Amino acid sequence: MRPPSQKEKAVAGLTDRLFRHEAGRLVSILTGIFGIRRLQLAEDVVQEAMVRALKTWPSAGIPDNPEAWLMQTARNLAVDRIRRENRFQHKQPEIITYLEQRMPDADAAPAPLLESEIHDARLRLMFTCCHPSLPVEMQTSLALKVLGGFSPREIARAYLTSEAAIAKRITRARQRLQNNRIPFDVPSGRDLEPRLDGVLHTVYLIFNEGYKASGGERVVREDLCEEAIRLGALLAEHPSTAQPRVHALLALMLFNAARLPARINPAGDILRLHEQDRSLWRRPMIQRGLKHLALSAAGEEISDYHLQAGIAACHCLAPDDASTDWPRILALYDHLTEINDSPLIALNRAVAVARVHGPARGIAELERVRKESPLDAYYLTHAVLGDLEHKLDHPSVAAVHFKTALDLTEVASERAFLLQRLRECQEDKSHTKRLAGGLAD
Repeated sequence: MRPPSQKEKAVAGLTDRLFRHEAGRLVSILTGIFGIRRLQLAEDVVQEAMVRALKTWPSAGIPDNPEAWLMQTARNLAVDRIRRENRFQHKQPEIITYLEQRMPDADAAPAPLLESEIHDARLRLMFTCCHPSLPVEMQTSLALKVLGGFSPREIARAYLTSEAAIAKRITRARQRLQNNRIPFDVPSGRDLEPRLDGVLHTVYLIFNEGYKASGGERVVREDLCEEAIRLGALLAEHPSTAQPRVHALLALMLFNAARLPARINPAGDILRLHEQDRSLWRRPMIQRGLKHLALSAAGEEISDYHLQAGIAACHCLAPDDASTDWPRILALYDHLTEINDSPLIALNRAVAVARVHGPARGIAELERVRKESPLDAYYLTHAVLGDLEHKLDHPSVAAVHFKTALDLTEVASERAFLLQRLRECQEDKSHTKRLAGGLAD
């Protein structure tokens, strides 16, 4: 099999980006027309449009307006589907006309939305996916698949579970929405509140996948971070959803996104926090985060997003690594673990313990957590252990952990970082042997 050409690589990269940005919008429009019971039809049509782009664009060239091309192709495929399906025969002219009105050509102006609506099709579908008849993990898995274009494998990594388990979860979620005849709408009043947590968790996971990708060549996928921030801003601006925890989540994402320009070097390698050039941090974004953090203080609610935003603010406001208020960060993590038993939060707390009380205490804390959670299969667990063991001058033990972490990740830049740490351990071992030999002499 011949390797892909540069044009094919460019097309693949573009369609991947468009899939993340446009698929959710197109699926939302089609689901609004056909109803949530035909969610699978909407997904299939959009998927086929993406496949056609991959086949057509390398030879015909990327169109001037690729988003419009995808919309037009999806619309045509949907019309073909309608004409083939008997169930739509009696409504065929009506639906085709509606498709043309709701999915216009590229230059057509979008129809204005009512002020009371949430002004984004993806958010409307997200609220539908996050119906309280579904368990929260089922809600977010379906929303990530439908709206974010995530594969079951990517979602499985976010939940530290198997790909097969996620695939079953998504299938069951679709079936339950269909069987329960869930309407495609945005709830209001008391009906909105039960769904908001699922929506926020979905936005949070989209951002996290962008901030630290679970696969592929890049550890940072800024397009996903931007999409999550855009969705969070829509929620924060809408009267029905502008609640303290929404502002807290938006603040958290803004603080973390502000540091993205300094997270990798020109070669694409990861830079740890103490290695980052803080002059590259986006100060306007930090200021925007502080504004939303202040808005999140309204009322008495303290969510895990509040505490995580407080931790991120500590990092953003420190002029350098040595000035970071690690005791305050540890106190925030202590409070956070009381309301969120996520093993990833426990892992991060162990890092804070190490910064305040030393690497040996950090290792002891992490070993305790490993006995109570599935963290052992997560590469960062071993990367952190390797780093702490290295700080204790245990290069052989550190090397074992770095090697394990290397085996557990597929992200190219993460692997390059871990290989470098492994080489450092091997050099330290050789240096120790030479010193021991000299002392023996």
